[in-house]
Amino acid sequence: MHTRDHFLAVFLFLLVTFTAANAPPFTKIKIGYPAVSYNQIHIWVAQDAGLFRKYGLDTQLVFFRGGQLATQALVAGDPPIVNIGTVVQANLQGHDVVLIAASESAYAYSVVALPSITKVEQLRGKKLGVSGFGSASYNAALIFLHKFHLEPNKDVAIVPAGPTIERLNAMTAGAIDATLLTPTEVVSAKKRGFGEIYDLLNMGIEIQGNGFATSRSYNKAHRDIVKAALKAYVEAIYYIHHNPEETKAIVAKHLRVTDPDVLRAAYDAFVKMVPKKPYPTLKGIQFLLDQIAEQMPQAKKAKPEQFVDLSLLHELEKEGFFAEMAKKYP
Repeated sequence: MHTRDHFLAVFLFLLVTFTAANAPPFTKIKIGYPAVSYNQIHIWVAQDAGLFRKYGLDTQLVFFRGGQLATQALVAGDPPIVNIGTVVQANLQGHDVVLIAASESAYAYSVVALPSITKVEQLRGKKLGVSGFGSASYNAALIFLHKFHLEPNKDVAIVPAGPTIERLNAMTAGAIDATLLTPTEVVSAKKRGFGEIYDLLNMGIEIQGNGFATSRSYNKAHRDIVKAALKAYVEAIYYIHHNPEETKAIVAKHLRVTDPDVLRAAYDAFVKMVPKKPYPTLKGIQFLLDQIAEQMPQAKKAKPEQFVDLSLLHELEKEGFFAEMAKKYP
């Protein structure tokens, strides 16, 4: 090797070593999610497409069996950020949890039942499975039954029956008669011979669904970390809209399915439901408050604003982040 080439090689080696040594370290953080479902796609994409790392985070995704467990974990602060929508009840009970963003303004659930049940009225005296008490599917079940003047646990028994696959197995075994499923899960259920008897989107009700939640105290103490996570969350939404095939490959890995019908349903539902600017719906939170006011009297005096912290989204707007994303993912 010529002397000049040798010095050049040494210089480049030292430059790379210096750059790596002086690069800001990744911040380790856990982020939770409560369901293997289409409405968690952006969390998986943010992880697998390297978006969390792009904003300086070394994230570990933690799966919880249902919204109730995920909410309890968030209340305990481990993990400090969870992709859920069920913060209203926890907040009313005095826990310091808020939504900083949201990806659903309606419950994209369908009621799926045994073949012998073809109408909502036939659910009277039957068992309706949900993932767990306090979960999004539980809240959706209450709203659905209320619409059809069916009293929970009197006219229709609400049964906590675990994640989707366990609920489908419970239906096959006859342990429950119906359940609430997301668009992706409906495809799988129909292939098992079950029937869709009602789509909750037909109710036309604005409801606060899935969102990005943390505590006010964590956000105050670690605002830079929360903002970095939110940037990845938002960019993942734009990425999904722009990259259908790459997204479906990530979804296939996490859903553990290869069925193109299921993957298409997951992708289409996400793109249809999730806005690129993920602001929570105050109107949808008020609807939830009205629904639970009888069980939780403190909901009557609560204001929707107490369940959200929109300051980070407003910061991103002011800094031109959304415009930047629109340009990057036309």
